[in-house]
Amino acid sequence: MPARVLMPWADIDLPEGMYARIYDGNGPPPEDVDEIEFYVLPYDRGPVPASLLARMPALKVVQSLSAGVESLLRRVPRGVQLANGHGLHDLSVAEHALALIHASQRELPRWFAQQATGSWAREHTRSLADSRVLLIGYGAIGKAIERQLVAAEALVTRVARTARPVEDVRGIEELPALLPHADIVVLIVPDTPGTRGLLGAAQLAALPDDALIVNVGRGTAIDTAALLAETASGRLRAALDVLDPEPLPGDHPLWRVPGVIITPHVAGGSASFYPRAKRFVAEQLRRFAADAPLLNVVTTVSG
Repeated sequence: MPARVLMPWADIDLPEGMYARIYDGNGPPPEDVDEIEFYVLPYDRGPVPASLLARMPALKVVQSLSAGVESLLRRVPRGVQLANGHGLHDLSVAEHALALIHASQRELPRWFAQQATGSWAREHTRSLADSRVLLIGYGAIGKAIERQLVAAEALVTRVARTARPVEDVRGIEELPALLPHADIVVLIVPDTPGTRGLLGAAQLAALPDDALIVNVGRGTAIDTAALLAETASGRLRAALDVLDPEPLPGDHPLWRVPGVIITPHVAGGSASFYPRAKRFVAEQLRRFAADAPLLNVVTTVSG
């Protein structure tokens, strides 16, 4: 029987003998999901319902297009391979991180507000060049961000969960000594027990006055209440694509703090993402049809 695939797009060339059903996460799924063996999750549609996965007894692979799949580990059925979208978002997130940094350092919201009123008031601003940047999270996305930071002639210190001296990467336990010397902190970490509240009140207090915190990883890495206190006082600044809670309620005071820029978790979704994602999925399906090892397999869920 031909392998059955459930995926969000129709414009992918399938291997011979493979049959696809199209489902982008909107509305009810196809009736015959019980025959699906390979499920490509729609991107940016929220968590996949466990009830839908439970209707797929033939399922062998769940392919996420996100790099982080922490929430899926509890939902994917036993014995099913789970693969992530590692590498698909690197440049998109790096571009957005740098845009947030430049917008903050060069005070773009201020100039946009002046444009709206036809005002012409000039003043020199901060710069990214020569700024000391603490890059927390040195995986594929972190490395893509670093390339752009280095091109801007920033001074980058790499930080990861575990020190890697060969790569000049510092360990997360060194943060107390590193934070007081950072002009900009960029967070690109997953949501794990070890990263939740990574920047709490004590860590934020250790940063120098006027430091900028940029988060393009997961909102849970920062204590939102502590960040609000530090930014509302004017001591620190922030540029955030991810928040805790998310979405941030419309009446939350963080929306209106001067010196804070908020974007609605859009860093990974640039125009370059979908063509890259489709090429990747086509390769995964080719491998699946040939019974070859898949890329980016996180785990085979054991239940």
